[in-house]
Amino acid sequence: MKTILLLFGILFAFTTFQSVQAQSDKYQRHIGVKTETIKVSGACGMDKQRIESTALKVEGVTAASWNVNTQVLTITYSIFSKNASDDVQKRIADVGNDTEQYLATDAQYNALPVCCHYRKQS
Repeated sequence: MKTILLLFGILFAFTTFQSVQAQSDKYQRHIGVKTETIKVSGACGMDKQRIESTALKVEGVTAASWNVNTQVLTITYSIFSKNASDDVQKRIADVGNDTEQYLATDAQYNALPVCCHYRKQS
């Protein structure tokens, strides 16, 4: 009899633990959100501030983080904003920083502060 009670106790504890673990997973999901990385050229902290704030102005973008060392911008946006990644790249190029798909014009690039110049002069 004790063996049966022990077996039921273990079975009850196991099922309780499984249901708690399954529910906690729901809070870690981000339904309707997509994260993407984009190569963006830059040189300094001023570029970081400009790139991130420009990306956040695009409709649907909820987070933006640019790494100065790796030159990679990570954006998080709603899956319902179909052109968010492309719009982010266009706007960043418009403020003077080159992206994977779009290059800033020479006039936009030259308007950047001197510390933000990242192109090699030949």
